[in-house]
Amino acid sequence: MSQIEPKWTVEELGGDGVSKKDLVAYLQETGANDFLVAHKLNGKLTSVVKTAKKPALIEAYKQLFETKQFRTSDEIPASEVKKEKAADPEEEIKQEGADSSGKAALEKADEPKYTKKVTKKGSGSRPPAKGDRVSVFYTGRLESGKEFDSNVKAKGRKAPTPLVFKVGTGRVIRGWDEALMTMVKGEKATLTIQPEWAYGQRGVETASIPPNSTLIFDVELVDIE
Repeated sequence: MSQIEPKWTVEELGGDGVSKKDLVAYLQETGANDFLVAHKLNGKLTSVVKTAKKPALIEAYKQLFETKQFRTSDEIPASEVKKEKAADPEEEIKQEGADSSGKAALEKADEPKYTKKVTKKGSGSRPPAKGDRVSVFYTGRLESGKEFDSNVKAKGRKAPTPLVFKVGTGRVIRGWDEALMTMVKGEKATLTIQPEWAYGQRGVETASIPPNSTLIFDVELVDIE
C-alpha cells in the first residue's frame, strides 16, 4: 500500500475539476476503515457527499498520505461500516452512571410503598388471589392521628358492614391491593402506606386527606370469596 501515489495535486483539488463526489469516492476506495470513521467518511457514498464539506475532504486527502492509513484487502467496503464514534472514556463513565441510576430507579420503583404490622393472626389457609372478592373492615387516619374514614362503627341501628370488592383490580388504592393479598381470612393488621401507593399528589379534599399524605389503616380481612 505504500506505493499508492496522490491522484491529484493540491492545486487540482482546489479547482472545479475535482468534485466532492470524486474526493469521497477516492478516499473510500483508498483509505482504511478506521481512517474513514475518524473523518466521518464511512457509509453510503451519496450520504457522505451530501454532508461533507470540500475543505474537510481536502484535509482528509492530505492526511491520508501523511499517515499512510491505506485500505487493506481484508477490510469490508466503506459503505458497510457503521457510523460509530470513537470511544470516549468520559462518555462511557457517564453512560455507566446513567445505566446504574436507571437500574437503581427501577429497583426503587419495585420496592413496596407500604409496611404491614400484624396485630392479630388469621385462621385462613391462603391469601386472596387477584380478582377474589374480599370483605374488609377498616379505619383510616393521617400520621397526625386524625381519623378520616371508618366502616367499623355502627350507623344507628344498623350493624357495621364490611367493604366488599375484587382485590388486585384497582378498585382501591394500590397499597390496599398489595397488602391485602398478603393477608389471610381473619387477620388484622396496621398498614402504613406511602403517598405513591395511596392518593399521591392529588390527595382527597372531600375526605380531608392532604396531598402527599402517608396514610395509616387498621384493617381486618373478614372474608375471601
